[in-house]
Amino acid sequence: MTSTHEQSPPVPDTLDELLSPEWLTRALGARFPGVRISRVTPGPVVSRLSTNARFHIEGENGLPPGLPADLCGKGYFTDAGWPARASGVYEVSFYRHLAARSGVRTLRSLYADISPETRHGVVITEDVVAAGGAFLDATSDYTPDLTAESLTELAKLHAATWAEPALSTAGWLTSRLDSYMRARGVKEIRGNFESEIGAGVPSEVRDPERLFAAYQALAEETPGVAPWAVIHGDPHVGNLYLDGEGRPAFLDWQLVQRGPWYIDVGYHIASTLGVEDRRGSEEDLLRHYLDRLRAGGVEAPSWDEARQGVRRGIIHGFYLWSITLKVAPAMTGVLQHRLGTAAADHDAFAAVGR
Repeated sequence: MTSTHEQSPPVPDTLDELLSPEWLTRALGARFPGVRISRVTPGPVVSRLSTNARFHIEGENGLPPGLPADLCGKGYFTDAGWPARASGVYEVSFYRHLAARSGVRTLRSLYADISPETRHGVVITEDVVAAGGAFLDATSDYTPDLTAESLTELAKLHAATWAEPALSTAGWLTSRLDSYMRARGVKEIRGNFESEIGAGVPSEVRDPERLFAAYQALAEETPGVAPWAVIHGDPHVGNLYLDGEGRPAFLDWQLVQRGPWYIDVGYHIASTLGVEDRRGSEEDLLRHYLDRLRAGGVEAPSWDEARQGVRRGIIHGFYLWSITLKVAPAMTGVLQHRLGTAAADHDAFAAVGR
């Protein structure tokens, strides 16, 4: 998939290329004809698998309306990240095909393209920090009221794509839960549970083999579940930011795919809130989500169906964080505690017969 605009340049392989005035002139010129970038001032860079680089641009004749001076580029530019570069295909596809039409609050993309040779996906978005926004993580103070707001955004995404025929055969939206068991599994779960990272996981759900079996059952049943929607796939608190007005919004769309709504909702509620806040508000939050789904024109599931679904969504989040290795242990530990406790509270493994 490549841009159809004749001015669009090849997708960059390096961060230096992305940050060059020449490349940015061509990349941004596809959307802002006539713009000429004269200077680029690099800002902070955060690299794990993907690289997120903030930067400031100046135009030879100023910048056109709609093009902010502060931007952020995302790609897979490091030796560690390059093997994972195809992960960007899903995010690029989301920004190009679904972000605007779904109405979900997310980063505004100014460039998104995929190299047909390397399958490297690169995105340039507005820099929300420069606009007064703040990125979140597991230590952020996230309240039930904010969770209600972010569930509203998930309901927008789900309702806008609910069993949408035009999306039913899109290859980039194929269910991929089974792929998360190929590179990691019982060994990684056990390593986390036996370290201080997993110290907060309740004893009832501290069985690596049982968690893996539960996730395998979830992954096997998910592609056949109907109705489906387009789901974020990884809507934990660290994939949220607050915009300049303090409103929650989603980012990091590498796990976007077709799936049942509850994969997002159960995971989201259990990961955004501390245990006591979640226990005291989860039923009201689920009702709020179902109301927002109905407001989007969808025939929402019954209350009993919804509660059963949430148990499955908790399994998804718990498994993903139990196999996580390359995140700060303080963050991983908080999320394993939250999601593991939710799994124990809801006897989540039993929801898939495990």
